[in-house]
Amino acid sequence: MTNHAAPSARRLDYHYIAMQAGFWAMFAGVCAYQTALLLNRGFSNSEIGLITAVRCVAGIVSQPLLGGFADRHPEVPLKVLVSGSLGVSLLAGLYYLLRPGMGLGETVAVVLVLGGLEVSAYPLMDAMAIQFINGGVPIRYSLGRGVGSMSYAVICVGLGWIVGRWGVEYTLLVHTALVVLEIALVLTFPTYPAAPPSAAEVRKPQSALALLRRDPAFTLTLAGVLLGMTGVLPFSNFLVNVVVSRGGSEADLGLALFLMAGFELPTGFLFQRLLRRFGSARLLLVSLVFCALKGAALLAAPGYGAVLLAQPLQMLGYGLFTPASVYYVNESVPPADRVRGQTVMMAASNGLGGMLGSFLAGRTLDAGGADLMLACCTACCCAGALLCLLALRQKSQGISR
Repeated sequence: MTNHAAPSARRLDYHYIAMQAGFWAMFAGVCAYQTALLLNRGFSNSEIGLITAVRCVAGIVSQPLLGGFADRHPEVPLKVLVSGSLGVSLLAGLYYLLRPGMGLGETVAVVLVLGGLEVSAYPLMDAMAIQFINGGVPIRYSLGRGVGSMSYAVICVGLGWIVGRWGVEYTLLVHTALVVLEIALVLTFPTYPAAPPSAAEVRKPQSALALLRRDPAFTLTLAGVLLGMTGVLPFSNFLVNVVVSRGGSEADLGLALFLMAGFELPTGFLFQRLLRRFGSARLLLVSLVFCALKGAALLAAPGYGAVLLAQPLQMLGYGLFTPASVYYVNESVPPADRVRGQTVMMAASNGLGGMLGSFLAGRTLDAGGADLMLACCTACCCAGALLCLLALRQKSQGISR
């Protein structure tokens, strides 16, 4: 990027950190108490699993489409795509708020929009930072992600207080206000001043399928990520069930979520040092191992206090996974495909992994309660870690040849 067009590096850094904080606060507003909200609206665990899965399916479909559009049309600023997606989801969120008595069909329709546009905007927001990082601007992405986790934690505590005082429906009011704030933060983020590529650099972006065929180790890693996220995402999406099964209440969920998200913040400070020493692929493997350890700790927890004591494992579990996955894609995918690559990773993890995890959690909760859910999810995390280990060995053997 040209120096004369570049905004202040410090401004970019702090602005992006604020965007991360705003996004994860907004995400907490709609997702942290989603299960409690839907239970309050009369849905069963299986129906809640279906609704959560629908949100993830919408992301699976829309994320590669948005990423592919961004790669094909670099002249369209990413912040326009992100803010436009959030604007449509804002309308869906308002409808969700104002129609508390809606049935399963209406709820699924609203969640389709929220999952397809609001959640799917996140990999594009990641790409907004990666553009500047690849251009030499020292944006501290991992710190921004850690601060985002802390904002999620703070909002969860606030939501717990709101739920205890006024009821779970008020979480949607908080979500609406935070979406408006995030749109403002995205729109005011500087546009990356990309220079026209030379003829030698011009290459048509690949399809998602071609991207997967190009690198078997990358594809195997995605499979491991899919299994790992199938196992770990229910630990947060259905944490209320674990808390209640261990003697806590819906109001106690706020503290558990605060600790879970708060322990992701130290990873933001340590990530760059860990990345330089171990590399993104190894960090992905470590994150899935710690996700499995957390599942085992929750399964063994005899009471609510032990659930809280298990949350520090989040630091090297899901807290490490998100920045490691972003840097892994950036290192593994050709420059012309990096936006699509980020969306494919998000589709495999929070998208398809979230969908399968929601189905698994809903079914196992109805069949055998929180213990069965935790046992099955921990097994998925172990399988995902094994696939990532195989991918790491495959990549090492390929380099050695």
